[in-house]
Amino acid sequence: MSRQALLPRTAPFGDTERASLDSVLGTATPIQRAWLAGFLAGLDAAGGQPASAPAAPPKAAEPLAIVYASESGNSEKLAGDVAKLARKSGFKPKVIDFADLELANLAKEKRIVAIAATWGEGEPPARAVRAYNELMGDGAPRLDGAEFSVLALGDTSYAEFCAIGKALDERFEALGAKRAFERADLDLDFDKPAAEWIKGALKALAPPAAAADNVVAVDFARGGHDEDAEPSRDPVVVEVVDHVNLNSSRSDKETIHLALAFEDGAPAYEPGDSLEIYPENDPQLVEDILKAAGLTGDEALRRALLAERDITTLSATTVERFVKATGHEEAKRLIESGEVRAWIEGRHLIDLIETYPAKLTAEHLNAVTRPLPPRAYSIASSRKEVGDEVHLVIAAVRYETHGRSRSGVASVHVADRIRNGAKLRVKLKPNRHFRLPADPATDIIMVGPGTGVAPFRAFVQERRAAEAPGRSWLFFGDRHFTHDFLYQLEWQDALEDRSLTQIDVAFSRDQPEKIYVQDRLFERRRELVEWLDAGAHLYVCGDAKNMAKDVRAAVVRSYADVKGLSDAEAEAAVAGLERAHRYQQDVY
Repeated sequence: MSRQALLPRTAPFGDTERASLDSVLGTATPIQRAWLAGFLAGLDAAGGQPASAPAAPPKAAEPLAIVYASESGNSEKLAGDVAKLARKSGFKPKVIDFADLELANLAKEKRIVAIAATWGEGEPPARAVRAYNELMGDGAPRLDGAEFSVLALGDTSYAEFCAIGKALDERFEALGAKRAFERADLDLDFDKPAAEWIKGALKALAPPAAAADNVVAVDFARGGHDEDAEPSRDPVVVEVVDHVNLNSSRSDKETIHLALAFEDGAPAYEPGDSLEIYPENDPQLVEDILKAAGLTGDEALRRALLAERDITTLSATTVERFVKATGHEEAKRLIESGEVRAWIEGRHLIDLIETYPAKLTAEHLNAVTRPLPPRAYSIASSRKEVGDEVHLVIAAVRYETHGRSRSGVASVHVADRIRNGAKLRVKLKPNRHFRLPADPATDIIMVGPGTGVAPFRAFVQERRAAEAPGRSWLFFGDRHFTHDFLYQLEWQDALEDRSLTQIDVAFSRDQPEKIYVQDRLFERRRELVEWLDAGAHLYVCGDAKNMAKDVRAAVVRSYADVKGLSDAEAEAAVAGLERAHRYQQDVY
C-alpha cells in the first residue's frame, strides 16, 4: 500500500523534491521531526545562512549495550525502556538478549547496562544459562575500561532474592569494569523504582559533556516506528463463558478449562503468549487476618486486602517490615537469630500475625504487604479457531502446611469463586521467545505435561487453521490415564485430521514405577534425533524446577546415545539448538 503524501502539490518544490521530502518525513519519528523543525527555525533566525564560525562536526552518539536476562518478559520490557530513554539522551543503544550474547563482543563495549531476573532458587532464566555460565567461567574476557550498571529483578518470597543480578554486578567488577551506578534490587512491584533507576543509570553513564552538548541520536533507519506508541498496559474486563473441570470426579487434581470472551474483540495474541489474571484473595483468609489484627470493622481495609494487597507471601523482608512497623521484640529476635528463613518456610502472613500478636493498624498492614500481582497463564487457544475468546488451563493449587490449609491465590479463585457469567480483569502478556516456526512446513516437537500442554493446544489449533504441512509430535504426561488425560478427545480428533502427527503419553501413577515425559523422550530417542537433525523445533512448557531440566537432560542423553557423542559433544549439540532458537522453553 502506498504511503500518503505529506506535502501538498501546491508546496514550493518540484515533483522530485516533494517525493524526496515525503520519503524522509514520512518515516521520521516525532523526535526526528522536532529536531528538523528546530534546525530550520535556527537557520531562519540566522538569515538562512550557516553561522560565520565553522560549526563543530556532529558528535557521534555514544554506544550503549543493554543486555537482559528474562524469563517472563519483565527484564526484556525494561531493556526496551532503557533503549528508548537512552536514544533520547544521546546514546546509540543496542539491546541484546543473553540468549544471543557473545562474550567476545561484550568485551568491546565501553558502556553496559545489564537487567537480569532471578528464576527459581537463585538460577538464571533458561535462555540465559549458556551465556551466564560462560561469563562466570574462567574463560570470560576482561572488561577493562568499561562502565556498567546492573538492575536486578526478583521476588522476596524466594530466599535467593535477585541472586543473578547481584552475581552479575560482582562479576563485571571482577572482570575489570567500573560500576557507574549502584545496583537496584527490585521486587515484583518494580515499575516506579525501575523508572527512577533507569534515569539515574543513564545519567551516570553519560559522557561528562553530553548534557552540555545536547546530543540527540537520530536513527533514520528505524523508519516510522514511534517508540512512545505502546499498547495499553491497563487490564480489561472479560466475561467467563466456559468453566469446565477437565479431570474426572475421581481425580485428586482439579484442572479448569476457562474460556473468556472480550466485549471489544480479543487482543491480537499469538500462540505462545500468556494472559495475566488479576485475582482476588480468599475472603475467609481476609477475615482471619482482620480478626487477628483486631481490625474487623475496617471496610476500606477489607476491600484492599481482598483485591489489592498480597496477603499470602511471607518473606524475610515481610518480617523485617513487620518488626519496623510494630517493634515486636520476639519477632525481632527471630531475625537476629538467623532463623527467620527457616521459620517462614511454608507459612503465610496470617501465621506471622497470629504467632507474634501486636497492635496493628491499616497502615501497618499496608506497610508489610506488597501489591497483589497478577498471575500469568499460557494461552491455550488460537484466534483462528476460537475467534474473540481466550482459553486458559488452570490447575487448582491446594496443600497443607503447619496445620493450616493453603491455596493458590489465582488458581483457587478461578476454581472456587468463578463461574460462567463472572467477570475477570486480564491483560495480554506477549512472549516472542515461544513462537511457532515461521515456515509452516517445519516439524515441531512439543513436550507439555499437565497444564504445560496449554500452549500446544494453541499450536495445534493454529497449524490446523493454516493447513500447515509440517509434522507435529506431542509428549503429554499426568498422573492417571483415566482421570487426568487433559483434552483427550481433542487430541484424538487432531490425530484423525492430521493436525497432530503423533502423541506419546506418560501417566506416572498407572504402574508401580513412575514414568514421565522425559522417559518417553528417551525411549523414542532415535526418532527424536532424526526429527531434530531434519530441522524440527523442540518446545517445552511446564515446571522449571524438575521437569524442564529432566527433559533437557534426556535430549542430551539421546544425542549422546544415538550419535555416539561424548557428554560434552552432546551438550554442545543441544546448546546449538538453543542458540538457533530451535529449543524453546516456557517454564514456571
